[in-house]
Amino acid sequence: MKFRPQKPSILDESAETLTAFLKAEKIPAFRGKQILEWAYKKGVPDFAEMSNLPLTMRESLGEKFAGNPVTPVLWKRSGDDTHKLLSRLEDGALVETVLIQAPMVGVGQEKSRATVCVSSQVGCAYGCKFCASGLAGFKRNLTRGEILGQFFRVGERKDESDTPSAVREDHVPFDNIVFMGMGEPMANFDAVAGAIESLHSDWGFRFGARRITVSTSGLVPEIRKLADLGIPIRLAVSLHGATDEVRSRIMPINRRYPIAELLEAVRYFRERHNRMVTLEFILIEDVNDSLEQAIALSGIAKELHAHVNCIPYNTVEGLEWKRPNLRRQEKFAKILRENGVSVTLRREKGHDISAACGQLRLQHETAA
Repeated sequence: MKFRPQKPSILDESAETLTAFLKAEKIPAFRGKQILEWAYKKGVPDFAEMSNLPLTMRESLGEKFAGNPVTPVLWKRSGDDTHKLLSRLEDGALVETVLIQAPMVGVGQEKSRATVCVSSQVGCAYGCKFCASGLAGFKRNLTRGEILGQFFRVGERKDESDTPSAVREDHVPFDNIVFMGMGEPMANFDAVAGAIESLHSDWGFRFGARRITVSTSGLVPEIRKLADLGIPIRLAVSLHGATDEVRSRIMPINRRYPIAELLEAVRYFRERHNRMVTLEFILIEDVNDSLEQAIALSGIAKELHAHVNCIPYNTVEGLEWKRPNLRRQEKFAKILRENGVSVTLRREKGHDISAACGQLRLQHETAA
């Protein structure tokens, strides 16, 4: 069932829909620009604080629109400077947002690159066997405003105590955006596409398209739709298995869209955007960390001219999987490099704060 908030958030609106609303209300068009400047340039989506709007207008608009629909519940900060936010939505649903910081290459240690990872759904319906997001099942899609609201909350927290971003100087203190949190972004395509519009547009955050990445487990029609969106963002594909046999074992979506069909859609995306695609590959002991999988993955990555992120499995309570030992991780990555593949072997971030997708939400709901 589709969620309907009591009042839509102002963050649910685009410049076009807001203009149409104001016109119907006989409010001058220039007020729309002021409202969007408050929301996106100043980071204030609350009409009560929009001081250059007449009081009666603020009160009237406040009756029709909510501000930020995302309410912080719990912040955690790990020893490696990974932050995780658990938030509550209007209907009581919980979602997670993660802020990951890493030193910038060639820059002093006082500078870091901040990446914010947002959720697009409450839970997930795609049942990847290694992921905590779907353990409690799928509840609903997030609205455009609920997706965008996460960025505002992360910005508020970051501004309180942390070193400002090396790239951004406004209330958006992060440098990269990834749709890799709870849920399958492509299964909530319209809201995600709308959020991307607000992030990238001149009237919105004005965030560079090359700094926005959407991750998918492999919804083929939506990958093509994303390619045709007209905003040259980046694509990350959660592959996690280099053959249909292995991938189907841990990712049920592969039975609907097998690897050959998925790769055809990825090629289409790459041709439209002329950007390197990233293949995400979580390394799971005795499942997909074999020599044969490394060789098969090398062939896929070379054919797509893709970068590979090898990610040691982040242990989830209640799931059977284990991460390979460090030696096996490095051997897997070495095979890729020896076959001419660009590869990064990720190191675990935020384990002490349950930073893997869905873990903190699951723990909070179980304890409640």
